[in-house]
Amino acid sequence: MNYVRFAITALIMTIGSLLIAFGFNRLLIPHQLLSGGLSGFAMIIGYVVGGNIGWLYLALNVPVLVWGLYRLGRRFIGWSIYSVLTATFFMQIIPVAPIANDILLGAVFGGILLGLGSGIALRYGGSSGGFDIVASIVTQKRDFPVGMVIFLLNGLVVVLLGLITRSWEPSLYSLVSIFTAGKVVDLVHIRHVKVTAFIVTTKTDEMLQRLLTRPRGVTVIPTRGGYSSAKQDMLMTVTTRYELHELRKLIRSVDARAFVNIVETAGIMGEFRRIDD
Repeated sequence: MNYVRFAITALIMTIGSLLIAFGFNRLLIPHQLLSGGLSGFAMIIGYVVGGNIGWLYLALNVPVLVWGLYRLGRRFIGWSIYSVLTATFFMQIIPVAPIANDILLGAVFGGILLGLGSGIALRYGGSSGGFDIVASIVTQKRDFPVGMVIFLLNGLVVVLLGLITRSWEPSLYSLVSIFTAGKVVDLVHIRHVKVTAFIVTTKTDEMLQRLLTRPRGVTVIPTRGGYSSAKQDMLMTVTTRYELHELRKLIRSVDARAFVNIVETAGIMGEFRRIDD
């Protein structure tokens, strides 16, 4: 069963990488537009010096992936490495040629494909590399405004393109692409960076011990069933969208019948990361 699940995840990740590579080579790069994140920096370098953008995308992701390997779970980074490698491979075999001569269509549909590919990777426990890994590392330590930081970094990429090309039109169209990709990721995965999980289980002690192995705090809330009047505990924990897949997997492994309510968290106060004595 685990092999089947692994094969399905690999297939879905491959499809996500194919969408990303197709969006790059057939919609964005032919119009010299940018995506967000490290791929945007790779595109700028490629436009200026004429290098292979696919290999540049891989090269820029290597140090980030190595950093993540020491700071994040092996599964998350493992699938992220797979996603980056397969996207790089597809970028070598998909020709760089526009399928839409209209630059606005290229920006919009390029953003849609990138958002689908990146959202799929996040939803199935990986990422498309770049700023997603940086954000995942940063949010492990503290309640940091990751969304704003990523927005500023993407803005820097767009400004650099305008300064280098001395034309702001491609930069503005690139903003359309980045905005579209972000919205599609929100639809495919989840909108807020932080989420709260309320877990009702009959295996409280076992679930609690497993949850405490993560870098997040857990609150135990006594509850009583409205229909059965049975007394049991509800566990509450706040996590990030980058860790949500692993949390779901952990809960299923302990109690497949647990009732879980996951809600998006607009903001928190106090300690976000669990503090050990």
